[in-house]
This record gives sequence, structure tokens and C-alpha cells, in this order.
Amino acid sequence: MDNNVINVTDLVKVSETSSNFGGKGNIGLLLLQLGKISVEDAEKILRTQSELGLRFGDAAVKLGLVTEADISQALAMQFDYPYLQPGQGDFSPELVAAYQPFTQQVEALRALRSQLMLRWFSEGYKSLAIVSANPGEGASLLAANLAIVFSQLGQRTLLVDANLRDPHQKQYFNLKENRGFSDILAARAGMEVITKVESFVDLSVLGAGTVPPNPQELLSRDTFTQFMNQALTQYDVILVDVTPANVTSDAQPAVARCGGALLVSRMNSTRLDDLAEARDQITVTGARVVGAVINDF
Repeated sequence: MDNNVINVTDLVKVSETSSNFGGKGNIGLLLLQLGKISVEDAEKILRTQSELGLRFGDAAVKLGLVTEADISQALAMQFDYPYLQPGQGDFSPELVAAYQPFTQQVEALRALRSQLMLRWFSEGYKSLAIVSANPGEGASLLAANLAIVFSQLGQRTLLVDANLRDPHQKQYFNLKENRGFSDILAARAGMEVITKVESFVDLSVLGAGTVPPNPQELLSRDTFTQFMNQALTQYDVILVDVTPANVTSDAQPAVARCGGALLVSRMNSTRLDDLAEARDQITVTGARVVGAVINDF
């Protein structure tokens, strides 16, 4: 081979001297791993990069081999900020933190994450219940997206679906495991039923599992405490999606074991009286209302 021709094996060496590369891996190899370019494409990009003095990503875009969105995705992987392209993965498109990370909606989620870090998790707490007053106020979807943004921060995050009457997390994350939290509470399964979501390095999800005939009794068992004690040793952040507070008393044992709750309401929908009742349902357990969110999910 002509010594003046850059070979694809030089990708790593090129990346070390290019300002487009910082963090883990390099753009060329990441684009190859993502299937955005072929080895032959990489050869063309490297030649153009050398001839025009461009960064690898800029050369790839100039040649029309990738899009700016492809480069953004590779950069996100470099800096441990994983997200997905539309249509990628089998998750619900409602997981905006996964598919639309640079929107105002997700920026609001990151702001909420920061507030929770400062007001709750920095005080040594690791678990938080996400609870609404009534059904249909978006608490489950907020919990799912919030779990994603915590994992993007590098926090080992576990999302637990403790809504044993109307669970949603299995659907959002397309979980293949049918067993879940109810099966753990009934001592019919262990921590092995937790699903690690490979698309997000630090995210794990525990679905609700078998819908039981006695959810309130299950949630009141000592196996809940045992599960939490074990989970607290393995995760930095545990978000627990619970049944709406004003529907049943299911939320109370979950909130009590978390020690705190984020109260969720829906814009132009939730009544103040309902919020006050939900707050009372939380505080009677001795748990703290960490904050309240007006949700537009």
C-alpha cells in the first residue's frame, strides 16, 4: 500500500491529534460501531481529513456519509451521555429523555434532577417515590424519563414499578422479563429479575411483575424492606413509581420505605384539594414531600 494513504487502522492515532476527540473512544471508531459508516467510508473520510485539515466528523459530514445527528450521537457516547436516534431500540417514543435529549422538555427534566440532587440525594438519601394524586397525571412517565436522566449523569439508577394495579414501566421499556416486583415481594423471585437496560450504561428497571390480587398486602410485607436494603447497596438512585395516592393506600408503604416523595400533578387538570389530600397521605407515613412538579407529559 502507498505509504501516503492513511489506513483505517490509523483511526486511533488520528483521533489523538484531533480536537474533535476528547473523552472515551473516538468518533471514527464509534461511527463504525454504530453502523453509520463502513470501513471503506472510513478510508475516504480519513483521506479527506488529511487533505483538507478537517476534524474526522466534519470530513464525514462534508462527504455526505453521516449527518450532524450521527456526529452528536457519537459525541454523546464519547462523553458517557447515551441517547437514541428516533426508531432506534424497542422503547416507547414517549421516553423523550432517550430520543429527544436536547429539547426544552428534557432540559426541564435535567433541572428537576439537579434540584433533587441538591435537596434530597446529596443529603445521603438514595430512594424516592414518584406519586401523583390521581390516575392519568403522568407520574409513571415522569418517573421513566427521570430515571433516564439520572443514569445519564452516571448515577447507578434503578427504576422500580411498584404500581401493582396499573403498571406502565414494562411497556415503556419493552421489558422481556415477565416476573418483577410483585414476585420479589411474594418471595417467588430475587434480584435477578431486574433488567439492565443496555442502551443506558447505568440504568436498570424492575417491572411490576405478575399483577397480584392483594397489592396492598404485598407492599406491606417485610420483603419490601429486605428488597430495599439490598438495592440500596447496589444503586446510587432508586426511583419508585407508585399507585396514585388518592386511589388506594398502596402508595403509603412504598413512600414510607423511601422516606420521601416527589408529588406530581398535571397542568390544568389536578385540583388543589386533591394535591392537599395526596400530601396528607404522604406525610402521615412520616415521609417527606421533597418537592412538587406540575407535569405536562
